[in-house]
Amino acid sequence: MASPVKILVLRFSSIGDIVLTTPVVRCLKQQLPGAEVHFCTKRSFQTLIDHNPYIDKRYYLDDSLSDLIRQLRTERYDYIIDLHNNLRTRIIKLSLGVRSYSFNKLNLRKWLYVRWKINAMPNVHIVDRYMDTVQPLGVQNDGKGLDYFIPYKDQVETDWLPETHRHDYVAYAIGGQHATKKLPVLRMIELCWKINHPIVLLGGKEDREAGDEIVRAVGSRMIYNACGQYNLNQSASILQGARIVFSHDTGLMHIAAALKKKVYSIWGNTTPQLGMYPYKTPYVVLEKTGLECRPCSKIGFDRCPLKHFKCMNELPFDFEVRELRKKKNFE
Repeated sequence: MASPVKILVLRFSSIGDIVLTTPVVRCLKQQLPGAEVHFCTKRSFQTLIDHNPYIDKRYYLDDSLSDLIRQLRTERYDYIIDLHNNLRTRIIKLSLGVRSYSFNKLNLRKWLYVRWKINAMPNVHIVDRYMDTVQPLGVQNDGKGLDYFIPYKDQVETDWLPETHRHDYVAYAIGGQHATKKLPVLRMIELCWKINHPIVLLGGKEDREAGDEIVRAVGSRMIYNACGQYNLNQSASILQGARIVFSHDTGLMHIAAALKKKVYSIWGNTTPQLGMYPYKTPYVVLEKTGLECRPCSKIGFDRCPLKHFKCMNELPFDFEVRELRKKKNFE
């Protein structure tokens, strides 16, 4: 490109999806000389982009799409990179009337996979599909993986943790947007006993009760329930300090990948074949294979549609965590 350009990147939700767009933002900024990169997302996800040095300006969707469009019109963008491709982003593109490149969501292929179990999904990570969107601008994937920037004020100090967890711990992100993405609590307890190492549980306030149940079953010497105790950046800081990370298919899994942690990723009703497994970091997939009902959704449900929840109830814990050099017995 001969002259500097102004580019708007659109991705409204959610935590994991926004983290997965970070290679696009970085490569645009670094590979297009003088490029001015703006990012637009929902206000509730502001913390994910506030500290990204590759973003020059940020816009947020509050209640009014028309108000947002009026703000964006003043910028006179050269290009729009639409990494969400839904009704609202289409309205924005139509309203601004500039050249745009849009992410292919492969909805038909996803439908075939979920509804008829015909897996026509490409063996390509969603990040690489995001990167395909900016190829017309001459931008290539630099292979450096995901970004996550933790501000100094949110760095969790060692002495904020219990004494039992200050020097060495495993992080386990027990949350999930939908129940069918999470192990039942009794299986979480079983997994914690299997890990047999100090564990910090991470999640939102809605996960606090499950965390307390795990503490009662396994003991506070082994389990620290941090669910609902820290903001997202602080939770990321705890992930950064962990020896390894266990996680359901959720946003913290992708943050852990951005921090280059080894991830043991736990899959229930969704599958890695949908293209959102941990990116550019060592990982181990924990899943129940061979189920004809899986995947039953590309997102998730409040309960198993077939009421047996075999994908999580029968998920095998047949792994060995070699990273834990000194096995500790807390029984």
